[in-house]
Amino acid sequence: MNSKRIFGTLLIAIVGSLIGIGIYSRFDHSKTVIVQKGEQTPVQYTGLPASTFAAPDFRLAAEKSIHAVVHVKTVSQVKQYGYDNIQDWFFGNPRQMNREMTGYGSGVIIDAEGHIITNNHVIEGSNSIEVTLNDGRVLKATIVGRDPQTDVAVIKIKADDLQFLTFGNSNELQVGDWVLAVGNPFNLTSTVTAGIVSAKGRNISIIGSKSNNPFERQNPNQAQNRTGIESFIQTDAAVNPGNSGGALVNLQGELVGINTAIASQTGSYTGYSFAIPVTIVRKVVSDIIEFGEVQRVVIGIQGRTVTPELVDKENLKVNKGVYVTDLTQDGGALKTGLKSGDVIIGLDGAKITSMGDLQEQIVPHRPGDKVIVMVDRKGDEKEFTVILKTQSGDTKTVGSSEFWAYLGADLEKVSDKDLEKLNIDGGVRVTKIHDGKFKDAGIPEGFVITNINRAEVQDVQDVRSYIERITGGVFIEGIGPDGKNDYYFRK
Repeated sequence: MNSKRIFGTLLIAIVGSLIGIGIYSRFDHSKTVIVQKGEQTPVQYTGLPASTFAAPDFRLAAEKSIHAVVHVKTVSQVKQYGYDNIQDWFFGNPRQMNREMTGYGSGVIIDAEGHIITNNHVIEGSNSIEVTLNDGRVLKATIVGRDPQTDVAVIKIKADDLQFLTFGNSNELQVGDWVLAVGNPFNLTSTVTAGIVSAKGRNISIIGSKSNNPFERQNPNQAQNRTGIESFIQTDAAVNPGNSGGALVNLQGELVGINTAIASQTGSYTGYSFAIPVTIVRKVVSDIIEFGEVQRVVIGIQGRTVTPELVDKENLKVNKGVYVTDLTQDGGALKTGLKSGDVIIGLDGAKITSMGDLQEQIVPHRPGDKVIVMVDRKGDEKEFTVILKTQSGDTKTVGSSEFWAYLGADLEKVSDKDLEKLNIDGGVRVTKIHDGKFKDAGIPEGFVITNINRAEVQDVQDVRSYIERITGGVFIEGIGPDGKNDYYFRK
């Protein structure tokens, strides 16, 4: 082939390419592209090419949060039976012994004063708590307060130059939003993983369960019969044992949840993780710091999440919401005009699709707050203004001092030495009786409370937590000053 012919061929190829590029550049890539599949009907794909979507940048959120998340180590004493020698083992004479148990988790610094949020199940029953900061400092922590019903606890350290996270708004999270999980899985400090919000308002019936929590260690002395408040954010960010109490943050580095649990058959991450939304956490933490206890409010109903079966059975006109099965006497809902059979579909403008949604919207409020409740009543929408009350029917916030004045008792946790002497796993001793409910019930000074309405009492906070949740009579069991088992009942 001569040089002229080669040049001509190259020129034609170049011109053809330029024409092709020109035609391609004028093509609107957002239009429908038809892809032929053999002899089948063409399949149509509509949308922008992937290159038009920028990849999320996690660096800002990671940098803001990693220094505010701490490693939490706990040490507790566990009672078990064992043998001193082969003779005791042979003749079956075990004795009770104390064994030291170490647990690990995470926490989130939320202010310059050193307040740290973690999970209740991380620190419950611990004799000592040690916090390791991201800069390597190791500090002792004290318990400010804890709330078993939400699995939230607050501890505190004393240190300078603390970096902390600010609260975001978990209500603004949408399914598909990117989030980061920051914590200390398997004792690997300062670990960041990314995922998306998979679902909201999840209730997995795990808070208050002694045996079903797949996250972290379980304290064998943990009290049972607890009812939990759950409205979890479900994500696919990888979390593992050690992440409990760690941060879930948005791309702005704001705290939107506290990582709490995973769904797993093995105890390790398999794709599902759950975080307590910050709308719940913020209120619980604020109450613990201000009052020493959570100011729990109720709307005054008993209900259940609407299901397809319930729609058919009750001939409901809506397929989402909370079906009111009953109303409590003197409750805000009954006084306002709600009725059994109503379906709550909204609260203060927020949609209510499940019991988890309702709990999440109620928890941030305090006694005396008013909320606008939207219900569907046989196809008609009705609006009610409900005043929220405590479970005892009060509308006043109550601090620790007022509560103990109401009971009329000074209490202290029973020492390990006395627990062993009394052969019990936990208890609280009445050190002083004043005028109040305990005196009315006849409870004497020196009485050791071991159970309240069959729930095991481990520390002083358990007494208040249980009594505040009881709507009927209070049945108190324990050991009297004479060392004999005794009980008291008070309506």
